[in-house]
Amino acid sequence: MFHKEGAKLIFITLLLVVGIIFLSDAFISIEWLKNSLIVLAVLFLIIVLQFFRNPKREVDNSDNHILAPVDGKVVVIEEVFEPEYFKDKRLMVSIFMSPINVHVTRYPVNGVVKYSKYHPGKYLVAWHPKASEENERTTIVVNNRIYGEIMYRQIAGALAKRIVNYAEEGMRVVQGKDAGFIKFGSRVDIYLPVGTPVEVVLGQKAIGAKTVICKK
Repeated sequence: MFHKEGAKLIFITLLLVVGIIFLSDAFISIEWLKNSLIVLAVLFLIIVLQFFRNPKREVDNSDNHILAPVDGKVVVIEEVFEPEYFKDKRLMVSIFMSPINVHVTRYPVNGVVKYSKYHPGKYLVAWHPKASEENERTTIVVNNRIYGEIMYRQIAGALAKRIVNYAEEGMRVVQGKDAGFIKFGSRVDIYLPVGTPVEVVLGQKAIGAKTVICKK
């Protein structure tokens, strides 16, 4: 299963691969060169398909826990000052996505979208300390009946040139459903109330809509 955000690129890549195979067979007589071009074209198609994969996830939907919004590695768990919406201290959990991770963003909680804003910005490497404030990003706040207002922030990285965000203010969203997509390496920060006990540790591999970030 592939994400809809990749439909156009997958189609173009498929046409390109078919064209390379046809032209190689018609105009290249050197066997090793022809085979090499075909192999490279097919490998490129596999990479594109792999990047836009959207595996179906069975979600344990519950207001008693917050789920990881993306696949990746937990790289930060710390208290920070959140200046955009809460304007106070929050516990931030950051998940870094490499280019080989699934790049679908999923809603971490059920609730109503209270805030959704896009910010243009830089393309610092996603793990840079200032990436959360200076990179291209979207900030989304969902009001959940158990946890209250929970923020997650999609952050572009050095390679990510497009962030897709489906959340709109006033929408009622469902935990684990598609919330957007980030192309290439990037990260997502989750902001929780200070003192929230978390279930993940630094360096842990998180799975979107499966890994429990915290629970009550």
